[in-house]
Amino acid sequence: MRVESEFRRPRRWRGATIALVATAGLLLLAATAGVLVLARAAVRAEPRAITPRGALLPAEHAVVQLFETAAPSVAYITTEVLQPTGFFTAAVAQGAGSGFVWDTDGRVVTNNHVVEGARSVFVQLDAGEPVEARIVGTAPDYDLAVVQLKRVPPNLRPIPLGTSHDLRIGQSVYAIGNPFGLQRTLTQGIVSALDRELPTTEFREVIGVIQTDAPINPGNSGGPLLDSAGRLIGVNSAIRSESGASAGIGFAIPADLVNRIVPSLIARGRAPLPGIGINPVRPDVVERAGITGVVIAKVVRGTPAAQVGLKPLNPSTGDLGDVIVAVNGKAVETVSTFVAELDRAGVGSSVDLTVVRDDKQRHVQVRVIDLAPQ
Repeated sequence: MRVESEFRRPRRWRGATIALVATAGLLLLAATAGVLVLARAAVRAEPRAITPRGALLPAEHAVVQLFETAAPSVAYITTEVLQPTGFFTAAVAQGAGSGFVWDTDGRVVTNNHVVEGARSVFVQLDAGEPVEARIVGTAPDYDLAVVQLKRVPPNLRPIPLGTSHDLRIGQSVYAIGNPFGLQRTLTQGIVSALDRELPTTEFREVIGVIQTDAPINPGNSGGPLLDSAGRLIGVNSAIRSESGASAGIGFAIPADLVNRIVPSLIARGRAPLPGIGINPVRPDVVERAGITGVVIAKVVRGTPAAQVGLKPLNPSTGDLGDVIVAVNGKAVETVSTFVAELDRAGVGSSVDLTVVRDDKQRHVQVRVIDLAPQ
């Protein structure tokens, strides 16, 4: 015979007990959460006190002042160019670059490649609205151009002009421009090298170019390169990079050349083209023939070259005629170096040419003239 304990509870009571325990657990968790919320609400958090600083370091102050003085003179230039998309169709492409105020009459200097082929040009200065401009002069051989604002804002501030012939490697330089469309960007670096050559058009190079490690990117073209006194020492023109972005090697057209070319662009719409009146044989042909120097293909009648009796190549006999090997004692191996030396001498000057004919060397004095179309 089985005897049941008098204390054994019915099954329905055990379920009620479990539910009661679960309910109590939930109430306990809710109460704990409420205590945590109340505790969290009781914590007070205030912003931290600002640590005061003293004045800017002298070097920092100088750079800040340089930027604040020069930035209002730096322009953001946008262009519209028609690009053919088919035989009878074209699309409008937009371009952008930089520039700077040249004078109070509203003339702005930039690179030729910034405005080349543009059907419209707009210039924005400081925080003002874009102003339409017209191109008044271009110099592809020097990658320089001048545009004229159609509406001249009051209180224009031309950028202070410096010199480039007395620059020294290692001195500080500052570039202001609009890389990637980011307006009024300042970068800092040094003069990395001097007297570089920058190819522009066929057979022509800009000489005396400034190399800098100040970061220069697409959009900086045409903007000013400044010295530590805030003076223009160059016009940022190109970078050397596989990716197209700054790689620490940028080039600027020297201020001394800018100050010679810009007045001519303003007055005549073109730059002088120094020459002596010869047409050279193509450099690739001369190089393949293993000849060093400038081989003359043609001497233009009535020019200084004709007056001193320079003799061209005779294609029928193969006679080389006169080969120019030096200008003012400096060796010229190619047409571009020859043109660069004539440019260095300048229109109106007289240069000493070293020429070789029939393996005999002689010197002739030739006057440099302006060959640009009138």
